[in-house]
Amino acid sequence: MPGVSTFRSTLVRAAWGALAGLLAAYTALAVAELVAGLMRPAAGPVTVVGGAVIDRTPAPVKDFAIRTFGENDKTALQLGILALLGLIACALGILALSRPRAGAAGVLLFGVVGAVAALSRPDSTGIGDVLPSVVGALAGALVLYLLAAKAVQVPAPADAGGWNRRGFLTAAGVTAVAATSAGALGRYFGGRQGRGAVASRESLTLPEPASPAPAVPAGVQLKVPGITAFTTPNSDFYRVDTVLTVPKVDAGTWRLRIHGKGVTRPRTYTLDQLLARPLIERDITLTCVSNEVGGPYIGNARWLGVPLADLLEEAGVRPPSKGGRADQLVARSVDGMTLGSPVEDVMDGRDAMLAVGMNGDPLPFDHGFPVRMLVPGLYGYVSACKWIEDIELTTFDAYDPYWVKRKWARRAPIKTQSRIDTPKPFARPTAGTVTVAGVAWAQHRGVTRVQIRVDDGPWQDADLAAQAGVDTWRQWSYRWNATPGGHNITVRATDGTGQTQTEQRTRTIPDGASGRHSVFVTVT
Repeated sequence: MPGVSTFRSTLVRAAWGALAGLLAAYTALAVAELVAGLMRPAAGPVTVVGGAVIDRTPAPVKDFAIRTFGENDKTALQLGILALLGLIACALGILALSRPRAGAAGVLLFGVVGAVAALSRPDSTGIGDVLPSVVGALAGALVLYLLAAKAVQVPAPADAGGWNRRGFLTAAGVTAVAATSAGALGRYFGGRQGRGAVASRESLTLPEPASPAPAVPAGVQLKVPGITAFTTPNSDFYRVDTVLTVPKVDAGTWRLRIHGKGVTRPRTYTLDQLLARPLIERDITLTCVSNEVGGPYIGNARWLGVPLADLLEEAGVRPPSKGGRADQLVARSVDGMTLGSPVEDVMDGRDAMLAVGMNGDPLPFDHGFPVRMLVPGLYGYVSACKWIEDIELTTFDAYDPYWVKRKWARRAPIKTQSRIDTPKPFARPTAGTVTVAGVAWAQHRGVTRVQIRVDDGPWQDADLAAQAGVDTWRQWSYRWNATPGGHNITVRATDGTGQTQTEQRTRTIPDGASGRHSVFVTVT
């Protein structure tokens, strides 16, 4: 039937057009990756567009992404970008069957988008960052123009003067192999740029601390199956940040600059200069502001670093309570991220530091190598700048850092919280004695009491593990005489100031979640 034959021919042609579009997009990304690998891996189009998307995503959407995808939120974003790009590439390929110049122009337009995104990034180095997107788009546009023009003739007989199906597939295969080779070379060259950083970390020997961490009491770790370990291994420590490509900074070339309002003696430090200073070692629990009630984004590690207050005092900085001109410390990362901390908190005697070590090793790249900042008692988004390279003293009135611009609170002390680790939600324990256990935290205030309530019964005191310090979490346990049936178990903590964890439930925005964690179990 002529109508069926025509429809089938149209579908076949559209399929070839879509394939040409996908190959064009693949070529564009591969060539862009090659150029980025030769120049600056962080300027790759997926990375810069993904970063621009993150920067422009409303805070509630970011919060949703973290809740939904956890630490895989960046992978989900990259896959989403690639999936969307693939759909658009198919559409441009089909368009190019009838209008090859328009299809090629569409690919070039994506190059412009990538270039604009590259220039908009806070860590942009200038016009050189646009080259990967532009060169990749030019290569992709050329591939689409040539393949689409020939794809129109694929269904025609081999002797019609155009390419036949075998010829098109051969050209497509050659294109795919060439693009794959370009992408592999790009990854090789990009990886080579990071090898110096890897070597600098591997060769780094951390000095002994001038002020070692106090001995951890024997009873900090309860012998309860399922409870969170007191010390979080580096490989299990949570990671929440905005970078799609983890910066690999060479310790030999790294520098830290301290400057700004009230700084009478600006300073620039190398890593060797910091390591030569008296270092402190402390057990400190960090918490992300994106941590929901009962959530996983909290961890405890033994940190080694330089007291931050000492560096600020040497630069002439004074806290506002002592007549200082600056009330905000803005920390900048190598990727352009900015975090703002209250100067008063940094210099009030707590163990705020520029950390160089984590659990006895140099910082992992994921956690800020070679140097990161941390301030006990403050959520990470106002204190825990990773890959730090710049400290500027200013005021809260004069400058809004990254997260404040996105409607998060300027000041964010960590709220008193507790979590039930065992039994797990919807567990089915056997009637009799059931151990309920977990952790509680109120950094820089300490935890003095934890209580458990079963259903609507009275609050009962849990047994507290030994406390390692006011800046770490504290384990607890409660022996419950469980009776058959469904039960709701709720926990609450009281901190060192006498403040009991509120039952008022709030989301993480704008200054951290509040409420009480509970689990439902069925006792058999």
